[in-house]
Amino acid sequence: MRSLAAALVALLVALAFASPIIADEGKATRLLLLAQGPDGHPKGTHEYFAGQTILDKCLSKVPNLQRTIIKADGDWPEGPELLAKADGVVLFVSEGAKWIGTNPARRAAFADLAKRGGGLAVLHWGMGTKPAEHIEPFVALFGACHGGPDRKFKFLETQVRVAAADHPATKGLSDFTIKEEFYYQLKRLPEARLVPLLTADIDGERPMVAWAWERPDGGRSLGFSGCHYHENWSRSEYRRFISQAVLWTLKITPPEKDFPAEVSPEDLRLE
Repeated sequence: MRSLAAALVALLVALAFASPIIADEGKATRLLLLAQGPDGHPKGTHEYFAGQTILDKCLSKVPNLQRTIIKADGDWPEGPELLAKADGVVLFVSEGAKWIGTNPARRAAFADLAKRGGGLAVLHWGMGTKPAEHIEPFVALFGACHGGPDRKFKFLETQVRVAAADHPATKGLSDFTIKEEFYYQLKRLPEARLVPLLTADIDGERPMVAWAWERPDGGRSLGFSGCHYHENWSRSEYRRFISQAVLWTLKITPPEKDFPAEVSPEDLRLE
């Protein structure tokens, strides 16, 4: 009898600490694709809405995935309420680490999403902050940050290498060459066990430019420092990697067929 009672107690404890956000075939997973308008960069770069539109189409044939592209400009007062209903987010905005860090309600909403085991993915300048004080809160959520006055970045054509071939995010990917602005030597949590997914040949070294992180709260975080140039969405390597990586944060296995969904030249054209 005592052994049965002990087993029941153990089961209740396990259920109490289980992550409440788990992909369920019978329930739609709610993904927010956060984007902003132009931030002063030349046309064809930092095209946040256009990039999220491409990603939305890539994911369009994933069953039970409810995707919403959200305009997150300015104060974004409705943000905390939207995040409270989400299971995951892709952050593709201007100086995103600062954008989160300077708004207490927004910062708390992201922290709550993480606490619930939500998926957190960030692209390019979405992981950025010029002021160093926003680095620590951001890396606590996403694992790494392109921040501070000593942040490193470089425009170049380079070889991108798959650093974790057995990871779901890099399935079907091979090394490739691309023109890009990569952020590197990212600020990281010392104790976080980040898995480098992609590296790039930069100045004779191969720094990490994409990572995955199984957070202690049971959720997953993902970052990719590329996506400066909108034209890079025309590359099948980008579309496959980012699509698979986002699904990994949501604990969703990609479909065997029609994934990522086809993207046409018209889809890639900027207005």
